[in-house]
Amino acid sequence: MAIKAGTKLGIVALALALGTAVLWFYLAGIVRLPEDRTLFVVAFLSAAFLGITAYIKGTSVLGGIPPAVAILIGVFLPLTIYISPQTLDTARSIKVGDTIPHFVAVDGKGETFDSVTLNGHLVLIKFFRAHW
Repeated sequence: MAIKAGTKLGIVALALALGTAVLWFYLAGIVRLPEDRTLFVVAFLSAAFLGITAYIKGTSVLGGIPPAVAILIGVFLPLTIYISPQTLDTARSIKVGDTIPHFVAVDGKGETFDSVTLNGHLVLIKFFRAHW
């Protein structure tokens, strides 16, 4: 039994979508996402387009799963990239050597932490927003 052309195209679409997603989440994990995310958006949307084309070409019942997943990934992730531009307000950001504003937070053990306890100590605190 020969594999339908649409099924093959759907597998390629899924590979493109998953490969791009793995790279995206790897870069997010090491906090190295690029400022210009156009290449990622193009890759994701290309995977979605290939998935749609796979259905047009024709797939088997099981062969319809890879393009469906590719379309889902290819549309969902660019949407999240679009709605979360990760802009930095430099006027409000804390610079090296600045005094941090008072804050209270919950630490990794679930206990309340007050920034006042840091007074008189050299401390490095790194804040970052997640990329999803």
